[in-house]
Amino acid sequence: MTAISTIIEPRTRDLGGFTVGRVLPFASRRTVGPFIFFDEMGPADFAPGSGIDVRPHPHIGLATVTYLFAGEMRHRDSLGYDQVIRPGDVNWMTAGRGIVHSERTDANTRARGQHMHGIQSWIALPEDAEEVAPSFHHHPKASLPEIHRDGATMRLIAGSAFGETSPVKTFSPMFYLGVEAGEGANIPLPDDHEERALYLLKGAVEIDGETHAQGRMLVFEEGAAPMIRAREASTLMLLGGAPIGQRFIWWNFVSSSEERMEKAKADWTASAKAGFDNTAFTLPPDENEHIPLPE
Repeated sequence: MTAISTIIEPRTRDLGGFTVGRVLPFASRRTVGPFIFFDEMGPADFAPGSGIDVRPHPHIGLATVTYLFAGEMRHRDSLGYDQVIRPGDVNWMTAGRGIVHSERTDANTRARGQHMHGIQSWIALPEDAEEVAPSFHHHPKASLPEIHRDGATMRLIAGSAFGETSPVKTFSPMFYLGVEAGEGANIPLPDDHEERALYLLKGAVEIDGETHAQGRMLVFEEGAAPMIRAREASTLMLLGGAPIGQRFIWWNFVSSSEERMEKAKADWTASAKAGFDNTAFTLPPDENEHIPLPE
C-alpha cells in the first residue's frame, strides 16, 4: 500500500511576464485541508528596470499567505497597509467579506533587479468566518517557531505542528511548514492533521523506497505514516489540516455560496464604475489602477 494518494504536477501560468506553477486547485484534488490555491512563483530573474506589477484586485472568503525564498515584494491594500515582504517573513491577509490589494516590485528593488522565488497560497475560511472583517498582519521571520529534527530545519509558517503554534492567526485547524533538509535527513510529517501534503521545490526525497523529484505535490492518504528521507539537500513545504468542505472558486473569489460569488462580481463591477468612491470595494491608497472583472 502506498502512502501517497495523489501526485500533482504544476501547470504553467503566465501572469504577465511572470511565470508561476499552479498546483491547487487540481482537477482530482481541489483542496488539501483549507488550502484551496497554491502557486510556486518563479524562480525568476528580473533585469534592472523590470519587476512584478499585479494591479489592485479583490478577494472574499479566504486568507492569502505569501512566503518567499528569494527576492522581495511590496503589498498594499484597501485597509491602508503598505508592507514589503522578504524571505522567511509571512504576509497574512484575511479577505473575509472583502478586501483589495496590489503586489508590486518596490522602486529600489526594480532599479537593481532581483532573483525571486516563493509560494503564494490561499486558505479557504470556514463558513462561520467567511464574512469576518478584513485584516492584514505581517510576521517577521524571527517571530516564527523553528523546529529542528534529524537534519531538517522547519519553520512553522501557520497553524500548529510538533507541539508548536505559529503566531499567525488562523480560522480552522491547519499546519504550514517551510523545510530545509540536508542530504540523508529524515523528514517528519505531522500525524495530528487529517489531510496532509508535501510540495518539493528543490532536491529529491525518498518516500517508502520510491524517489520523487522536485516540482510536484504529493498528497498523502489519511492516517498514513510515510518514511520521508532527503536524497539530497532539499527545500519543501509541508501543509494540510482539517477538510474545509465544498467551496466555489472563481477568479479571486472563494465562497461556500454561489449567490455570494455573484454578489462579489457585481460589487466589483459597480465599484469600478463608481470610481471606487464610497463603494463596496475601495482601492489601496496611492493606487489608481485596477484589474477589471474577467469576461
